[in-house]
Amino acid sequence: MTANALEHPGINLGSTDSLTHAEAESPVFGFWVFLMSDAVIFALLFAIYGTTMHAVAGGPTSHDVLDLKSSFLETIVLLTSSFTFGMASLAMKYDDGNRRLLVGWLAVTLALGLGFLALELHDFYSMASMGAVPQRSGFLSAFFALVSTHGLHVTAGSLWILVMMTQVGVFGLQPAVKTRIMRLGLFWHFLDIVWVGIFSVVYLQGIL
Repeated sequence: MTANALEHPGINLGSTDSLTHAEAESPVFGFWVFLMSDAVIFALLFAIYGTTMHAVAGGPTSHDVLDLKSSFLETIVLLTSSFTFGMASLAMKYDDGNRRLLVGWLAVTLALGLGFLALELHDFYSMASMGAVPQRSGFLSAFFALVSTHGLHVTAGSLWILVMMTQVGVFGLQPAVKTRIMRLGLFWHFLDIVWVGIFSVVYLQGIL
């Protein structure tokens, strides 16, 4: 394997699609820069949560409102979606002519992403029914700001998956389409990493 292949910022398509491999390098690297700016936003939200997690103003605490079982299930669902997107990436690399396989794995990933969002919305509804709403305390404001921002990112990623499924069906696996899927993969895996941080810092620390 050449040094150039090892240094490529995305999926290494050099052995199966050298044209896309070369064309994708600059836009995929640029997307890494975007993700770093997004990481700064989440870092600030984590910092705000860390400084306000005990500011409950006499209201419910993390022990009262957070559900470890539900958040663990959400973690499993989202991590599984990272695996299924990885399978979609492999289908794009090694099964160039099999669009159905790629779209199938993207559809499974989309279903898991929507399942995650449904579980999260159920948690928010349960918290609201107990009076745990953002305006109740600094803790709850910081919690909803952090977790909801991640949820909005998952929503955007789910819409992006839907768009890419449509583009694969209409345009096929052109270099531009493959490059967009590569960037989508980086975005989706990034959201999984952020959620692991949320689960560890917010849920595990808050409950245990």
